Amino acid sequence: MDVRHILIDAVRTALTDLGIDPVPDVVQLERPANPDHGDWSTNVALASAKTAGQNPRELGTALADHLSTTPPPHVVGVEVAGPGFVNFRLADSWLHEVLADVVVAGADGWGRHDHGVGVKVIVEFVSANPTGPLHAGHGRGACYGDSVARLYERCGYQVAREFYINDRGIQMQNFAASLAARAGGREVADDGYHGQYIVDWAAEMPIDADPLEWGYARALAAHQSVLESLSIHFDTWFSERSMMASGAIDQTLADLQVAGSVYEEDGAVWLRSSEHGDDKDRVLIKGDGEPTYLMPDVAYHRDKFGRADLLVNVFGADHHGYVARMHAAMALLGHDPGDLEIAITQLVSLQRDGQEVRLSKRTGEMVELAEVVDEVGADAARFTYLLLSVDSPQTFDLDLVASQVNENPVFYVQYAHARIHSIVRRAEEAGNRRGSLVDADLSLLVHPRELEILRALHELPDAVERACRERAPHQVTTWVREMASSFHGFYHDCRVLGDGIDPATTTARLWLVEGARIGLAVALDLLGVSAPTEMWRDPADGEN
Repeated sequence: MDVRHILIDAVRTALTDLGIDPVPDVVQLERPANPDHGDWSTNVALASAKTAGQNPRELGTALADHLSTTPPPHVVGVEVAGPGFVNFRLADSWLHEVLADVVVAGADGWGRHDHGVGVKVIVEFVSANPTGPLHAGHGRGACYGDSVARLYERCGYQVAREFYINDRGIQMQNFAASLAARAGGREVADDGYHGQYIVDWAAEMPIDADPLEWGYARALAAHQSVLESLSIHFDTWFSERSMMASGAIDQTLADLQVAGSVYEEDGAVWLRSSEHGDDKDRVLIKGDGEPTYLMPDVAYHRDKFGRADLLVNVFGADHHGYVARMHAAMALLGHDPGDLEIAITQLVSLQRDGQEVRLSKRTGEMVELAEVVDEVGADAARFTYLLLSVDSPQTFDLDLVASQVNENPVFYVQYAHARIHSIVRRAEEAGNRRGSLVDADLSLLVHPRELEILRALHELPDAVERACRERAPHQVTTWVREMASSFHGFYHDCRVLGDGIDPATTTARLWLVEGARIGLAVALDLLGVSAPTEMWRDPADGEN
């Protein structure tokens, strides 16, 4: 049983024994920010004091005295701090049990949750117009959306990744006209597309091809190619044109009319979105009978709710104003707006040699995502895009991300995983195998560096659950960077092999190394980053 459940059960029993009625439904247990305050802490005395008719400090003291009489497993001390916090000091044995749990669960099971079982979720991300290649800014939303999907999968949800193709409207006509103009040796109109890629694609286009259909397919192929190079694979590429042809827009409008959620004014059809948190009502159908951009979006989300219980959208920084109107539209269609989660990604600034990079080296236009991947590699690109919360702007240093130095976060983390495999290989070459876990004396793992790794491994399931709940993959990135730092520290301070290290200690540390490998593998997989078994190593780094 997890040590937290042991402590919570003990606290609830103690409260009952002390005559506290009712016992709180939830007993909060947290790790103190200051390790000097113990391993775990609860504020239950403060939360229960009013019900008990006691001073929180007095109740905390009574609780600590009671728990100290017959301490729960692993507990070596119970103390009261501040206004009534009850702090627990634990023997290292609880962390040794953590290691055993990690090893038994393996990379497939550790950090896995089941609270999403039976819930279908569609994660929609990227969704760029098929009028050109994806640019570097799209990379952030792409890597974020895929990692969010991985987190949901780790927590038991049934996940579908979806790309919404905006393949109708004036932008598609302008794109086709631009291709036709370049193919015919003519200048592109002012409202057309002027990038170098138009020139390149027009040169590829067969003479008898339909510029619209050929260009559409060419753009989608470019999107799919670069996304797959980042290990991002979509289950559905949903076409807006197909929805128009299916009658879904007319049916959605009819549903809104039946619900009294729209009205006509000045020849247009308006959505009563201001009744559900939007700053004003929105036009769905213009006076000329044509739908606005909002109308097919509403129909699309109605379609998605027919296929899933929870929707997650990843929008670019220019879509802030869309959040309130989409939530309002879902409410007017009878859905809980809380079942539509919308993440807004902030802008990415590329830098090289300390200077912002705005233009492509190849085309002189916007920097394509494919160029970034080619320059720094897929792993480095994904890891870097996931370093920070998408709520904040990001600076992407191309020189640093492409380098193989410890200051490069992805190299630092992957190097830790490769070091683990190096240790295991050297151990096997020397005839040292881990053997059976039940025969290993894990109580020998008492060095602060060893305990640091074990605490990090215990934290991983919480980090995964929290990152999923908050749709925050950067929390996993933070965890894996801290774990890599802990392992590098262990590598330098705690020898696994060699003269002077007794066999029992070697065995215990090899199992600790295996636990660290499992943790790193889980986190890297959630980030969509590979876990290499070999990498460049500084010859002066020494052996372990």
